[in-house]
Amino acid sequence: MSGPTGSGRPEGPGAAHRGLFGANPSVMSPTVVLRCPSAHGQGEPVTGVDASERGPVHPSLSEAGRLLCAGTYLDAAYRDRVIEELYVHEERFVAPSYGFDAVRVLAHALQARRAEAAWAAGVAAVWALGLVLAQALLLFLLLPAALLGGAGRIARRRDRTGRGSRLLELLLRASGWVLLLGAGLGVLQGTLEGTTHVAAARDGITLLDVLTRGLEQEPLGFLVRLPVLGHSAGLLYGWTALIVFGLLVLVLGFQRGHFAHVIKNSLNRARYADPAADPASGARFARARERIARTQHGGLVLYGVNDPFCGAGRPHRPWQLSVELRPREGAVPEPLDNARIVERVRPRLEALRAPSPHGSPEAREAVLDRLRELVLDECVFLPADGLPGAHALDLSDRALAEHREGAVEEGGERRRHFLRVRVGGWDENLVVTVFVRVHTQGGMLMLEVAPHVLLPVRQDFQEADDIAQRHLRNTFFAKAVWAVRRAPRSLGTAVSTLSGGGRGPWQIATAGHGGALPAGPAVSVRELAARADASLFQLMDVDRYVKTVQDRIVAGVTLALHEAGWHTEEFAERAVTVAEGGVYIRSVDHSAFSVGGSGHSNQSGTHRTDRGNGDGA
Repeated sequence: MSGPTGSGRPEGPGAAHRGLFGANPSVMSPTVVLRCPSAHGQGEPVTGVDASERGPVHPSLSEAGRLLCAGTYLDAAYRDRVIEELYVHEERFVAPSYGFDAVRVLAHALQARRAEAAWAAGVAAVWALGLVLAQALLLFLLLPAALLGGAGRIARRRDRTGRGSRLLELLLRASGWVLLLGAGLGVLQGTLEGTTHVAAARDGITLLDVLTRGLEQEPLGFLVRLPVLGHSAGLLYGWTALIVFGLLVLVLGFQRGHFAHVIKNSLNRARYADPAADPASGARFARARERIARTQHGGLVLYGVNDPFCGAGRPHRPWQLSVELRPREGAVPEPLDNARIVERVRPRLEALRAPSPHGSPEAREAVLDRLRELVLDECVFLPADGLPGAHALDLSDRALAEHREGAVEEGGERRRHFLRVRVGGWDENLVVTVFVRVHTQGGMLMLEVAPHVLLPVRQDFQEADDIAQRHLRNTFFAKAVWAVRRAPRSLGTAVSTLSGGGRGPWQIATAGHGGALPAGPAVSVRELAARADASLFQLMDVDRYVKTVQDRIVAGVTLALHEAGWHTEEFAERAVTVAEGGVYIRSVDHSAFSVGGSGHSNQSGTHRTDRGNGDGA
């Protein structure tokens, strides 16, 4: 049975019971790992369960990717950032694409910009027609259009950043509508009174004369008389103004309908399942597609020093631990290298894909836990600075193997080897990635664990289908009201769209990005579209995934230490304490100390956890 999201993965009543435990401040329940005894007392994962492979949906078909594509039609600012990062800056390596395909997002972003530019040209043409047929009235309407456009810009800025004067917005909006009301009443009166009165009015005085005299005689009082001036201008061009305004409303209505049809038809779940139906083409797009495809899902991660984990989301309580290697009594310790430790951690993480026994093979196969779709691989982080161009660098499997062999033991600062664990929940809308790095040096073992979380896609993007459906099924009157409300500020929007659409080609032609030195990704298009918070269920799932993975990591490292003849108790105790955000204190005999002044905090959206210092014995 396919779930309502259309991701091709089963959903059912059991899905409501997944992810019930997590480290939310109000829900503190531990993750329990079933174990059976072993000869050395460390405990092994329960065996005898067939770990049937159920991989996640392919990134090019994920629901999160489809919503990102729809978002390029809904948000012009997001679309422009996508094009700038993936299309204009060809010198930048692309951030890893966890749970989506950046090529498809770019394809729809380019198509959305072309379509919007065409509609913006149509809107500008209607305004140009109005300038020819009703010069005085159109010149007057530029003022309220500018006022309403400024008010809308302030409102959008406040929605994005929380900054923007609400009083100034209301003042601009009220002034604009007062001016429009005066002009509208004039148009209505001119239409009803007929051509005789209009011809007499035209012979008496022009709009330019009124402007000149008003500014010369009474500059301040002239502002108060602006609505009366708009009434006079509307009186001169009654029927002409109605015809032009009707054309403008039609163009705006058809534009909205076109985008709704694209989301409903070209981006519905069935059509999105065919990547060949993507609309973009051209030689430059082909080069961008090749460049993105080579890096977005590979094991070699090309990064910028300022943001090495770009694309993985927000850090979620990263921690590190160093412990001295001490021989275990009665055992002869063996040399322990990093590769051996990784080999002991991998199978324990892979075992998380196996569901627990449920009485029958059918019931076990019906388990919907996203841990069954856990993705585990090894990756090597390479700094982009100093590397050959994005198209010249060898990113093959052979190159990855060479880098992995060299990086796993060197413990370098710039080239780093990680074991990468990824769980994609909620149809890849919630992606948890845990990066694990181990290193032995000078008789010390260092363990680094860096969980990252990609929060769900923005709410308005998730409502794209509903927005399109409501518009297409709405009444003609409702569609007309929508277009009429946006007609006054349509000229400013059209000019902004046309100028913004030309900014990309101008940068391509003049900025010289094609010959620039290679650079790491500046932003991730997935992170740009992430929400600022998540639901309680989703946050509980995040903590459950992270806790489960961390427990298996600690168990694997502990097993490697035990097999090599080293002490394990101190490491296990300290790892549990530090992973929970505490500070391990081995002994306080004959010592004075204070606890306070530091804490461990994390913020994933509005989910914030502040913990005091803990101690272990």
